[in-house]
Amino acid sequence: MRRFGGSVLRRLFSLGDPRWGQSGSGQGSGQPSGSQPSSGQGSEQKPSSGEPDRDPPRQDPPDNGSREPRRPDSRPRSEEPPDLDEVWRDFNRRLSGMFGGKGRQGGGFGGGGGRSGGGGGGFKAPTVKTGPAFGFVALGGVLVWLATGFYIVQEGQSSIVLRFGEFRTTTNAGFNWRLPYPFESHEIVNLSQIRQITVGVRGGGATSRSRDSLMLTKDENMVDLQFAVQYRIGNPKDYLFNNVATDDIVAQAAETVMREIVGRSMSDTVLYENKEGIAREALSAIQAIADRYGSGLSIVDVTIQNAQPPEEVQAAFSDAIKAGQDAERLKNEGQAYANDVIPRARGSAERLIQEAEAYRERVIATATGDADRFKKIVVEYNKAPAVTRERMYLEAMQQVFTNVSKVMVDSRSN
Repeated sequence: MRRFGGSVLRRLFSLGDPRWGQSGSGQGSGQPSGSQPSSGQGSEQKPSSGEPDRDPPRQDPPDNGSREPRRPDSRPRSEEPPDLDEVWRDFNRRLSGMFGGKGRQGGGFGGGGGRSGGGGGGFKAPTVKTGPAFGFVALGGVLVWLATGFYIVQEGQSSIVLRFGEFRTTTNAGFNWRLPYPFESHEIVNLSQIRQITVGVRGGGATSRSRDSLMLTKDENMVDLQFAVQYRIGNPKDYLFNNVATDDIVAQAAETVMREIVGRSMSDTVLYENKEGIAREALSAIQAIADRYGSGLSIVDVTIQNAQPPEEVQAAFSDAIKAGQDAERLKNEGQAYANDVIPRARGSAERLIQEAEAYRERVIATATGDADRFKKIVVEYNKAPAVTRERMYLEAMQQVFTNVSKVMVDSRSN
């Protein structure tokens, strides 16, 4: 197609052709290039054989010595400016010959047959008839132009179709078509990509901190806080039309939220006790700000990467932390000793109480038994005093002799 177009233009606009503006049957149509006069000759050059005679060269009349004589004009007729009417007819013929039609042969710029036509009006544009080749070329160009409207949206992406820069529709993953340029265009947005920005870190790396990381706590202490925010695109239309610098928007919203949360928290809470709770609260607040701005962003996660005192007072904070850790250690040791001694003391006291209870029960039972036996003896003694006394004497002697290893008997007694 490009080769064909180039040849067409060369054939149409070959202005170096000496036959432009001359009739095919008129004068000078077959003059060879070698018939032009050479420079420096003032006389007329004879035409070659077989060519019609040309007009003699024009000479200026003498000026009676008042002016210098001028060099006679030795230009052949073929070097004069071309006739515009002939140029137009020649262009028409060439265009018609290329596309298989026949152009308008008569009529030029003035509507007559030549330069001296007297009855014509103004300019009349000639009609050029084109053949089937031009129609096929035009149809192919239109089909190629329409084919530029096809595009593919990958999985996890979405496309926004714009008509003259204004939102028209949203398309999902797959093979789609829109009106070709310049009527419509499309923008593809990646919805599955997780993006991350870090607050409190300069561009030099993860170890270099900036002033954004210094925050004031409720107890008027400074903490050096570094955290990361992960987000993705949730609404592609809002993302394209309501955002300019997405990372800057998320970073500023995250810093604002984190400063507010840290400002109403104690330093120990931020540094040691509740980092996860602060991160969860920050995520909800950042998402609320993003929704209020209509940014089309979805906050995925907030992670506190580092929380520590400023470098200038970090040694003092370390000493205070160490003292607190020592106090906590001693407290734990005392609690462990108490946990060991108190249960043992309580066990001993409980055992003593139980032994006393048993002794009391035993003494009471023994006394009660002795009292009951004495009461029975009294009853028997009232019935037979002598026998009862003898029996009581024998029982007493039996108990005494049971615990004695030697018995002394007086032989003089009965």
